[in-house]
Amino acid sequence: MDKYVTGAVIRRLRESKKMTQEELADRLFVSGKAVSKWETGQGFPDISLLEPLAKALDISVIELLSGEDVRNRNHSSNIAKGSFYVCPVCGNVIRTIGEAVISCCGITLPALTADEADEDHFPKTEIVEDEYYVTVDHPMTKDHYISFLAAVSDQGVQFVKLYPESAAEARFSIRHVSELYAYCNRHGLFSVKPRIRKKTAGLCRERL
Repeated sequence: MDKYVTGAVIRRLRESKKMTQEELADRLFVSGKAVSKWETGQGFPDISLLEPLAKALDISVIELLSGEDVRNRNHSSNIAKGSFYVCPVCGNVIRTIGEAVISCCGITLPALTADEADEDHFPKTEIVEDEYYVTVDHPMTKDHYISFLAAVSDQGVQFVKLYPESAAEARFSIRHVSELYAYCNRHGLFSVKPRIRKKTAGLCRERL
């Protein structure tokens, strides 16, 4: 576990529920003085109290630990505006369509910020029938490789997991794709608008 609940978070959440320290203490079967010590940074609630504390504050344990209340923020969520999360321990990849607190292997994961694709991480695209054929000219060694490729549209996410010593390539349905992503295990997430190279009558045309 990389984070623990802070007194400032407990106080903010308690006050948002319009509870006194004594009222919160009664729900947890602790003293009001104990709650006061938590909120002033003179102590921490025992780990056995995290679940009842979260329940008393009407929030999940993960939200409590992160200090964020993510409920009711996704009414206007947009698949194309979601986030990727990658666990550095097991390599698990998670895609959200709105704000979330994501935890894996005991770690609260940050939402990845995609950089504009550079020359070493640029997903190149060609149209093959009704699909994008996507390739990345990048090493695929055991220590340095493209971990996944993804195509995002307003209708969903297409995802291909890649592995060391395999080809950095994937095929995606072309329909409504607005962004392509490549994740390098050393340098992070990169994105690009699809560039279309379509072979027509022996000639190669490119359009953005």
